Amino acid sequence: MNKPQAKERIEKLKREINRYREARLTENKELISPEAEDTLKKELFDLETEFPDLITPDSPTQRVAGKPLKEFSKVKHEVRMTSLNDAFSEEDVKAWVERLENFLGQPLAAASVSKEPLFYCELKIDGLAVELEYENGVFVRGSTRGDGLIGEDVTQNLKTVEAIPLKLLPREEIERNLKRVKLDPRAYNLNARRLVVRGEVFLTVKEFKNINKEQIKKGLKEYANPRNVAAGSIRQLDPAITASRNLHSFQYDLVTDIGQVAHEEEHLLLAAMGFNINLNNKHAKDLCEVFRFRDYWAEHREKLDYEIDGTVIFLNDNATFERAGIIGKAPRAGIAYKFSPREATTIVEDIKVQVGRTGALTPVAVMRPVNVGGVTITHASLHNADEIERLGLKIGDTVVISRAGDVIPQIMKVLPELRTGKEKPFAMPNKCPVDGSPVVRDGAISRCSSKMCAAQHREALYHFASRSAFNIEGLGPKIIDKFLDEGLISDAADIFTLEKGDIAALPRFGEKSAENIVNEVHEKKKVTLARFLYGLGVLHVGEETAALLAKHFEFPHAGGRIAIKDIAKTFEKLSLEHLQEVPDIGPKVAQSIFDWFHAERNKDLLHRLEKAGVEVEAPTRAAAGGKLAGKTFVLTGSLESMSREEAKEKIRAQGGDASESVSRKTDYVVAGSEPGSKYEKAQKLGVKIIDEKEFLALLK
Repeated sequence: MNKPQAKERIEKLKREINRYREARLTENKELISPEAEDTLKKELFDLETEFPDLITPDSPTQRVAGKPLKEFSKVKHEVRMTSLNDAFSEEDVKAWVERLENFLGQPLAAASVSKEPLFYCELKIDGLAVELEYENGVFVRGSTRGDGLIGEDVTQNLKTVEAIPLKLLPREEIERNLKRVKLDPRAYNLNARRLVVRGEVFLTVKEFKNINKEQIKKGLKEYANPRNVAAGSIRQLDPAITASRNLHSFQYDLVTDIGQVAHEEEHLLLAAMGFNINLNNKHAKDLCEVFRFRDYWAEHREKLDYEIDGTVIFLNDNATFERAGIIGKAPRAGIAYKFSPREATTIVEDIKVQVGRTGALTPVAVMRPVNVGGVTITHASLHNADEIERLGLKIGDTVVISRAGDVIPQIMKVLPELRTGKEKPFAMPNKCPVDGSPVVRDGAISRCSSKMCAAQHREALYHFASRSAFNIEGLGPKIIDKFLDEGLISDAADIFTLEKGDIAALPRFGEKSAENIVNEVHEKKKVTLARFLYGLGVLHVGEETAALLAKHFEFPHAGGRIAIKDIAKTFEKLSLEHLQEVPDIGPKVAQSIFDWFHAERNKDLLHRLEKAGVEVEAPTRAAAGGKLAGKTFVLTGSLESMSREEAKEKIRAQGGDASESVSRKTDYVVAGSEPGSKYEKAQKLGVKIIDEKEFLALLK
């Protein structure tokens, strides 16, 4: 993306994020899920990081939350209440550390003054941040974050939250508590007249369910999530309503300096004073422990009685934390490492039409890769033309995509406000993209009118992945059928663009099986020329003919690789006469090869195979004049030391030919265990039969 494009995208993102935030925080309306909003904010942050001169003071990355509600009096925070930038992957966290170290001019371990562990990790409660003020040990005022500088006075409501102490513990008890955790009370100013503490107010899952049961009884609409209820409860003008919600709270930040030197120490001090801290929080000596903490809670979050949407990582050393300062709305030395969102935003880069095994045409969105539910998604079925019309979707649109649990990813809505004017409308084709037959409408489904189309299309893909072609193990007919039905693939090139998340999102596919398929596909991107030509499925071109073509014609190559575009150009230039110069290729086969390489649909397939990273290996020199040159072999039975395909390749690598049928021209029949009818035919014709040991000796 160039700078003008980035500027346009940034402006649209700022406008929409502010609109969503304004509605949520000042009107209690949720126009888009918080998770989807987070991904828009992350996109904005990344763009501003790439183009820092495009950062403006009005950007959502430079300020916190929304405007205070008019019904509450305003409170000015003595120390700004910051928010945190988000990270969604280990790479994001590592990039954060790198930026922090660059700013400090030294590694974090060297920059830290204290000898405490490097990081402190907390669970990121999905609630409402509040500030609590105590004078002479008594709670006197509580406020919301507001815009970070000015919040709302919600003291009376916060007094109803039992987890917030109205009075600190007596000094003697605080001292005993500190000694219990091996902290020296004499190191702290426990007589501070004024104390400012921050924390989170939230609703437990149990209470949320109880509240929604009451809503149902009253015939009212259920609340969407606990966070919205917690935020709305704190903003109630009647404290009795807030009290009825049974809110909970954890405190996590001691703003007043009473001698603490590390963030972990603040938690111990807060607990000693009588505040409610989250006992699941812990220190981490390095990023490996940070990642383990996050991954553990990503897996075990459902066991908690409150909702979390990630973890928070702070540089533990307070002095270095302060020295790092603030960038925009967030401290440099802290970051929210979020769990994979169940909803996210991305851009639909194309809409392709896939032909399934029943001939049904399915439009599929090809999207900019996005992490949803822990996996990277690049495809989402749009089902039919009616669904596209319902969504109002255009190619180039920004969309919200959802994946909860094992549900197949779905595009939930389009964000038309982010359009640039370059988006393109989509229409279902009138002709089948596979065989060109007319498309007919069957209710909501569009189908190819040719009954043979789907079957031939399916068989072509089976052939491409078969053992003698690309040999993609694990990609058998049943799985190919499933991929066709779900719209993941339309031709062979699509196989090489699949992401693990596209497969893992399908029913009965786990992450491990998806990973195995993707890894196997990646390994099979490199293929011999003979296998490549055979895999294309050209009519009348079998293994032997493909091997003959690979040997007979010269293809430009470099570094042992032939560019697919050069294969295409070579065959396009060949006349029928040239093709018939190849031994055993007659007029019928030559015509079939000629027609295939001149068809526009096949030219497009070759282009897309190259774009997907498929590499074709050039035949070795030994193939032209090896020790087996001029010798024809037929294999029968099972070999112990190698597969039949490997044996054929070794024969061809040394200049020999591997045939499927025995004739008087056959030089050797290699007989493995349990040979078939080819063995008997060789005996009748007097063809020499050798065992595996003799065959290996010939290869040496």
